[in-house]
Amino acid sequence: MENQRSSSSLKAVIAVLAVLLVGSLIYIFKMTSDADVVKTELKTTLTEKESVMKDLQELKSTYDAAISENTSMSDELIQERDKVVNLMSDLSKSKGDVASLSKYRTQFNALQGNMKVLMAENEGLKKQNTTLTTQRDSTVVVLGETKKNVEALTGQNEELSKAVEIGSKLTVLNTRGSAFKMKSSGKQIETDKASRADVLRVSFTIPENPIAKSGEKMYYVQVIDSKNNVLGDKKTESFGENILTYSFTTVVQYDNKTVQVTQDLKGKDFAKGTYYINIFDRDILVSKTSFVLR
Repeated sequence: MENQRSSSSLKAVIAVLAVLLVGSLIYIFKMTSDADVVKTELKTTLTEKESVMKDLQELKSTYDAAISENTSMSDELIQERDKVVNLMSDLSKSKGDVASLSKYRTQFNALQGNMKVLMAENEGLKKQNTTLTTQRDSTVVVLGETKKNVEALTGQNEELSKAVEIGSKLTVLNTRGSAFKMKSSGKQIETDKASRADVLRVSFTIPENPIAKSGEKMYYVQVIDSKNNVLGDKKTESFGENILTYSFTTVVQYDNKTVQVTQDLKGKDFAKGTYYINIFDRDILVSKTSFVLR
């Protein structure tokens, strides 16, 4: 009888030990799996952080190269390059969690969009300078070879200058951005305080051009706040390889006479700082300006 009790006790101990062993194995497996997940997530965030940093370094290199050319846009390029450098500094200090990396990627995309706009304008200025230099050199040669016809050439050059000045393309002038407070009576009062503004107004002028093509003309208007956010519709339009994100479009009925264009962009909780307005004819930047809300 005593042996039988001992045998039963031994079996009970073995059963308890077996249960503990199975529980330990399950716990070890779960801890191992959780550790693998953490390692995978950590590796992914580190890879994304390196990717964003690499993209920012390439963006900075692009600006450095453009700034070294010492064009009339150098100050604007330096300002944008400094934004990239500051973002790189913030990124290097960040812990690299998923939420912050998403924020840095969004800010990079905005900076990259600004870079494309500025690079396009910078390239346009370089081409214009090259064209003007070529025209100047050609004019010097012609004048040197035709000294006897100076008076005739002077008249021809004046006519040519007038024809080039008039041109066949429409130009956009006097671009202006401002903010207004809408009263309950419907009256609008201009303001420079972000807390009071509930309407941003964009206005520009298309001057008279007797040889331009008349008809409907559509412009894409891009309003960017001090946090590099495109305001308004935030729609995108593709022009070949170029993609433009814009705030709104405005259609102008042009009949070769001067046209004043004004359009409002409603909103709320506008941020303090500098606002940038870019006017595009398709994907070509034709005018820009900025204004500040306190």
